[in-house]
Amino acid sequence: MVDVDNFKHFNNSFGHLTGDELLRALGGYLKSHVRPEDIPSRYGGQEFTLVLPGASCDIVRTREESLRKGFRGIPLDLGSGVDRGQRTISLSFGVAVFPDNGQSVEGLLRAADEGLYQAKMDGKDRVVVVESGPSASPDTTQLPV
Repeated sequence: MVDVDNFKHFNNSFGHLTGDELLRALGGYLKSHVRPEDIPSRYGGQEFTLVLPGASCDIVRTREESLRKGFRGIPLDLGSGVDRGQRTISLSFGVAVFPDNGQSVEGLLRAADEGLYQAKMDGKDRVVVVESGPSASPDTTQLPV
């Protein structure tokens, strides 16, 4: 799970059209920086998900750190005016891995969201790997092993 840090403030400060441009830029960035078999998608609002089939937890962590640092280095030109100019945008990531953190799509998304929440609580602009098992809520749709 990937989230744009401080997006609400950004959107309120620079307008929804500029916020939409930021989300399009992030979507394009994710799509161009993953393997052909990986699945980047917009989950909702400013959140995206990345599905990295067959990748171990260590590989996912390394890739997401690279994505986080790489996107942070992309300047976003907001035009001229007060409090405008180039901005650096940071991302937070929550990582969950099948089958350790969930046996279903719902369970994995829930666990990744918990990791993302922890990344936000820990100060944003970071990758948090879910270390514990699946959430207390039972998974209903089992994924093939």
